[in-house]
Amino acid sequence: MIQMKKKPLVSLIVLLLVAGGSYLGWQRFHPAHPANDSAQPAPRKASDTLHFDLNAPQLTFLQIKPAEAFPEPLVEALNARIAYDDNHTARIFSPLAGRVTKISAEAGQQVKAGDVLLQLDSPDYAAAASDNAKAAADLMRKKQAYERARQLFDTQGIALRDLESAEADWHQAEAEALRAKAHMKNLASADKTTDGQFNLRAPIAGIISERQVNAGSEVRPDAANPLFVITDPQHLWVLIDLPERQLDKVKVGQPVFVEVDAYPDEIFYGRVTVVGATLDPLTRRVQVRCYLNNPEHKLKPEMYARVTPDVDNEAHLPRIPNSALFTQGVSSYVFVELSPGVLQRRKVELALQGHEYSYVKQGLSAGERVVTSGALLLNSELSGEN
Repeated sequence: MIQMKKKPLVSLIVLLLVAGGSYLGWQRFHPAHPANDSAQPAPRKASDTLHFDLNAPQLTFLQIKPAEAFPEPLVEALNARIAYDDNHTARIFSPLAGRVTKISAEAGQQVKAGDVLLQLDSPDYAAAASDNAKAAADLMRKKQAYERARQLFDTQGIALRDLESAEADWHQAEAEALRAKAHMKNLASADKTTDGQFNLRAPIAGIISERQVNAGSEVRPDAANPLFVITDPQHLWVLIDLPERQLDKVKVGQPVFVEVDAYPDEIFYGRVTVVGATLDPLTRRVQVRCYLNNPEHKLKPEMYARVTPDVDNEAHLPRIPNSALFTQGVSSYVFVELSPGVLQRRKVELALQGHEYSYVKQGLSAGERVVTSGALLLNSELSGEN
């Protein structure tokens, strides 16, 4: 049986402050000595049930939601962050030093592979393009010289030594041309100009998520930060720093449920792809990577997230927010709406209690409507004197 964890002290203090503020408003409808007979009638009480009129103002202080069924987790939600999927991301640096003369792409822009991102005035590029042009011209000249020497040798016009020398010069020029051509290819340049205007192009298709360069900036190939980051936002990673004691709860291929603060009522589904091979000696944690499909582009890199590993079984339990719970002695209770205006206090047994949500093992069924805000006020009403 999974042990339940205690709520943090801060959460308890915040809950008491909220309950105290709501209690002041609640008391407006519960005067100690009613001034006249027209005051709002008190709710009828049974042993564990409160009956309110449908128009009772006390009901405006309550929030009631159905308990949703979720797969029973092995552990509480793990802290994580969303990151770029490096398999679909390119961080682009300039391969040459130079000054930016024109920027052709902006953050958020969709680009295709080969699109020009910026133009650079680079003497290094001018030298590389010049070397390439000279190597190509030298190769052509020495190849022609070899062909003439071959014809002369066939007519015994030159010695074999001269033919061999012409052939060696041709092969040396060929090697130099290949080197210069490979250098230009490494620069990802299809331009034939030698004026030093270098076009930095996108290596992959995607969306420009970051741009860290301006017109007139001096750039270098050894810069610390990339000039552009291009990524496919449909593919993301979720990185978890998994505590050592929970290493046996996660495995490659396991489904996970991802939640973020930006969409509190929505769950995103992912899958564990990598479990780190080593443990960080300082934090005693191992990094776990999950793949997350993001077709609607709702999630963004560097968002904080909470990840709950699925146990791949058929067990589903009602999940309720911790604000719905209150304790009496060592037991936990909730208020369940039996019908409009009829609220019953019910004892529940928890399978797992996290920082925000609890999973109910006994005492509550999925779909039942639970008071998620105002349960303490109802309990004080039920426990008060008639």
